[in-house]
Amino acid sequence: MKPQMTIAIRAARKAGNILLRNFDRIDALNIQSKGLNDYVSEVDQQSETAIIQTILDAYPQHSILGEETGVHEGSGKDAEYQWVIDPLDGTTNYLHGFPQFAISIALKHKGILEMGLVYDPLREEMFTAYKGEGAFLNDRRIRVAQRKSLNGSLLGTGLPYKNENYTDAYLQMLKALMQQTSGIRRPGSAALDLSYIAAGRLDGFWELGLSQWDIAAGVLLIKEAGGVVSDIHHQQMYLETGHIVAGNIDIHERILKTIKPFIIDELNS
Repeated sequence: MKPQMTIAIRAARKAGNILLRNFDRIDALNIQSKGLNDYVSEVDQQSETAIIQTILDAYPQHSILGEETGVHEGSGKDAEYQWVIDPLDGTTNYLHGFPQFAISIALKHKGILEMGLVYDPLREEMFTAYKGEGAFLNDRRIRVAQRKSLNGSLLGTGLPYKNENYTDAYLQMLKALMQQTSGIRRPGSAALDLSYIAAGRLDGFWELGLSQWDIAAGVLLIKEAGGVVSDIHHQQMYLETGHIVAGNIDIHERILKTIKPFIIDELNS
């Protein structure tokens, strides 16, 4: 196992212990609003602190981008490495006791995704991928599903709750895809949704307006599991725009074709 992955797993397990320890005392947590329908709790902050400290103990000169604490600048040549962290993806779920949340940790080298990890502490599921070495769930290799058509497929998605400008376009996309598939799921953790694509549990996924830390690890998982990821314009700008479409090559293309008529100007920036 690569040493960076060893550190990522160690950090994820420490953060997972924090999440589990506090999951039965949600009513006592200090919760603050970061914006429209966007919340942070002391658990998010404690989880991120534990991850950052574990990484910096091993790689003190690496850069870190954390959802809650922003950018921690690296130094020297090692600043070419940047860790991208979501200490609790699915905060709203967590704060309601809804058991669907995860920790996401990715590593980029010179801007290229090199390693990804998504950890579900409730189910003890550790999804991992290293560039060029495949994707794994608890050390078992995983692959994307092989369905060729939207007919009979199961898709994942997420509502654009942070940006109301996307709502009408998204709902039209949702309606069009509902008419062609056997079901669409919105569990509330993009990191886990993308991991489920990699593991073949979902056939495809699309969402608008996500953040880099939501998707960085999951993107690499899907690619290493044989899948395809793009933005809604079939480009590779998903980390910048937050608009993402994923699946195997056939499902990916069919989702893009279906949603194309509903792409509005607000989604082009």
